[in-house]
Amino acid sequence: MALRELDIIDRFFRPLAGEGAFGLLDDAARLEPAPGTDFVLTADMIACRVHFLREDPAFTVGQKALRVNISDLAAKGADPVGYLLSLAVSKDLEEDWLAGFCRGLAADQAEFGLDLLGGDTIAVREGPVVSITAIGAVPAGGMVHRFGGKPGDALYVSGSIGSARAGLALLRGEAGPWRDIPADGRDVLIGRYRVPEPRLALAPALRAHASAAMDVSDGLVGDCDKMAASAGCSARLDGDAVPLDPALLAIAGDPALFGALVSGGDDYEILAAVPPGSEAAFVADAGGAGVPVRRIGMLVEGSGPVQVTRGGRLLELAERAYVHGAAGGPS
Repeated sequence: MALRELDIIDRFFRPLAGEGAFGLLDDAARLEPAPGTDFVLTADMIACRVHFLREDPAFTVGQKALRVNISDLAAKGADPVGYLLSLAVSKDLEEDWLAGFCRGLAADQAEFGLDLLGGDTIAVREGPVVSITAIGAVPAGGMVHRFGGKPGDALYVSGSIGSARAGLALLRGEAGPWRDIPADGRDVLIGRYRVPEPRLALAPALRAHASAAMDVSDGLVGDCDKMAASAGCSARLDGDAVPLDPALLAIAGDPALFGALVSGGDDYEILAAVPPGSEAAFVADAGGAGVPVRRIGMLVEGSGPVQVTRGGRLLELAERAYVHGAAGGPS
């Protein structure tokens, strides 16, 4: 890239800066929480050939970088306030890519109500790599933790599971039943991989009713393992209850493919534990917010991996989650 760091800031990032960023003329930003609120902070990175494909549109890369962080805030019951951005780019990156990336950021800043507060830009041999630290706000003491669930709490998930994994398979041209996905559903699945949908509208229902919540980023089963372990218990999942995109229903009977759907990453739906006495209110509030949720299991006494059944039979899963450093990334 011919542009130097100061050129990049002036041309692309300064227009994204919000109140408290001082026009990106200082080395740090300033934020003051509103009375009676707490800040919630989260950080996620995405990298080319790991979380997005080199040929993915720069606009959607900008959206994904921001949305995976907003998804974490939503799971904590928080409303977005602002974010810090660190970007590592190679010298051969085209200016058009950077312009498209920033247009994606700008579009989602407007949609989700947050602004750029600062960050850093460096040159690397291979990129791009994007790291965002997002800041949200909750009523004081209202953050929903991953570890708050108890045995007997029901497990709910928002939206649909496995759509992003299917979208990635289609983009990579993977062999197998993926090829049988109807043509009219393919663009939807690819869109779910490239541009996640943070469930911000669900945040008030989570604060009011959930004992624990997290976003599903590395696969439903593996993330459920994490939630149960953090609460000192285990869980049972009913595979027949896991919501799938309609385009996947015709091929999801294949056990191996179903296993890939429930263990693949990039769904960015919300997994929530809800005490029995709060289930009806949670479902009602989620519906009122326009977010579909479905009961898929429950936390149980014990320890060890979550048990997944389908058709009344225990499933043996080849993989439980996407693991960074292992084979299988987008490339």
